[in-house]
Amino acid sequence: MITAGCERLGIEVPIIQAPLGGLVSPALAAAVSNAGGLGTLALWGADIQALRQQVRETRALTTKPFAVNLNLDFPQEERLDACLQEGVPVISFFWRDPSGLVTRAKAGGATVLHTVSTAAEAGHAVESGVDVIIAQGWEAGGHVRGKVATMALIPAVVDKVGPVPVFAAGGIADGRGLAAALALGASGAWIGTRFLASSEVPIHPYYRERVLQATEDDTVYLDELFDIGWPKAPHRVLRNSTVAAWEAAGRPATGKRPGEGDVVATSKSRGPIVRYRPAPPAADAEGDIDALALYAGQSVALVNKRQPAAEIVSEIVGEAQAILLGLARQLGN
Repeated sequence: MITAGCERLGIEVPIIQAPLGGLVSPALAAAVSNAGGLGTLALWGADIQALRQQVRETRALTTKPFAVNLNLDFPQEERLDACLQEGVPVISFFWRDPSGLVTRAKAGGATVLHTVSTAAEAGHAVESGVDVIIAQGWEAGGHVRGKVATMALIPAVVDKVGPVPVFAAGGIADGRGLAAALALGASGAWIGTRFLASSEVPIHPYYRERVLQATEDDTVYLDELFDIGWPKAPHRVLRNSTVAAWEAAGRPATGKRPGEGDVVATSKSRGPIVRYRPAPPAADAEGDIDALALYAGQSVALVNKRQPAAEIVSEIVGEAQAILLGLARQLGN
């Protein structure tokens, strides 16, 4: 299962753990890396001291490569410099044109990933020096850059930028999805929703239970709803009380929505959380948890049990291997 993308990243299996709306602990990232994949810390909103602390905690838990995700809709120069000073081996960029920071990241010794939603974006990213492309389909949970489904997007991106490795994101939560991504020409899969059920992810128990009970039809794509502090950033979440009240009110625009400005929850790690803030419920959240942004992708129906992250990685890889070997035998006959 070692692909060109694995070789480029220095990992043993073709799985990258997504940033999960910021709900990633050093324990989770390190567990995925120790299992042979690439764990990812979501530190794009962290202060520099907290960023350094989480990187150091992760490094204390693993000797394997891991990544830090930086959202380019916000200034990231200082955080990137801190990551490079701390020796972060992989930098993952998202949302905006990465060309202004790619050279700096690579000069600092990092391998650079960038998430795209079209083949044209992928081509531009590669021209700017990006080492590995993450092609995100519309099925993905959390913030979604484009509107093309994974099945159509991956081969288009692969054809555009090959032989640069491409990892498929969106709608992948088991070995069938990984095998399909590989068949489409991808080097592996970027997986988020499945890791919401990992033992190491610090999410609220109610959020985890909603994920475990959800069907493939329980998510909704929104151009702009959970947008306070990050406007014009489409996203996919589980339907909840906030979504239902907004829809019942006729989907009013920002500034005219039901309960706008109300503090619906608090969190020691995130402070007061007002309705429509793009903050999913961490383990320490208290209040109206169902009102918060419950990010999840359309693959959520495939997530039905809590497991250690290493077991999730092993299970997905094992399923994909069995599928691919089975297909090879069928074709051989």
